[in-house]
Amino acid sequence: MRKKIFAAVMAGMMLLSLAACGSGKEETTKAAETTKTAETTKTAETTSKEETSGSISMSGSTSMEKLVTALGEAFMDENKNVTVNSEFVGSGAGIEAVTAGTVDIGNSSRALKDEEKANGVIENIVAIDGIAMVVDPENAVTDLTKEQLIQIYDGTVTNWKDLGGSDMPVIVIGREAGSGTRGAFEEILKLEDKCQYASELDNTGAVMARVAATPGAIGYVSLDVVDDTVKAVSLDGVEPTEENIKAGSYILSRPFVMATKGEISEQSELVQAWFAYINSDAGKEVIQSVGLILPD
Repeated sequence: MRKKIFAAVMAGMMLLSLAACGSGKEETTKAAETTKTAETTKTAETTSKEETSGSISMSGSTSMEKLVTALGEAFMDENKNVTVNSEFVGSGAGIEAVTAGTVDIGNSSRALKDEEKANGVIENIVAIDGIAMVVDPENAVTDLTKEQLIQIYDGTVTNWKDLGGSDMPVIVIGREAGSGTRGAFEEILKLEDKCQYASELDNTGAVMARVAATPGAIGYVSLDVVDDTVKAVSLDGVEPTEENIKAGSYILSRPFVMATKGEISEQSELVQAWFAYINSDAGKEVIQSVGLILPD
């Protein structure tokens, strides 16, 4: 009887041992399969990144420099074999370049004209920007009406005392012909070919520096570049803020356009990947990080 009991106990222990081994083997196999799947996915993602290679060429708006630079750096960080080349020579020059096919993308800080669209150029709006009116920090004027702003730029008002400020000349600063900022500013206020500029400067930074250093100066710049070297004035009592631009209560705003010759779907795979990135959560985060507004 003792031998029979011993044999039964030994048999039970062997069965338990086999079951445990089987379970351990199954868990080991499952863990190995999970690890293999993860490694395969990671390899596929890495391979995909490595296969995205080449260069993207852009030309155009100086006002878009901060946005283009930030997007380019972020895109290249995710795609190590890609180069984004950008030159900032004004919106008009950028549209001419993409029309001629010498660049992939023409950057414009204004809406495209009908004649530009007629040449097959597509308006791809990637962000909305406000145009801020800036004066030197010591200027006592903090608010202008739309009509006063028009009168400043068409030469009707020439002294700040007529606007509630000190007795000093108004120095009207603007951008060069072909500038997207100038085009948008003059179009919104219906000032085309009417502005009486004291100086016409070829980039946003130059306008900021001239206004900051010149008592009585006023100029227009992209909202996202305004800093404490100048003072942004309100228009009709409305401050130039993202919230006011979204609400439509601030009168000076314009689109940031990345124009292509033909639809995005007709572009190279790399250019299509660029626009896909811009429309991704990561791209939208970059746009907002430089102070711009996402388009609807």
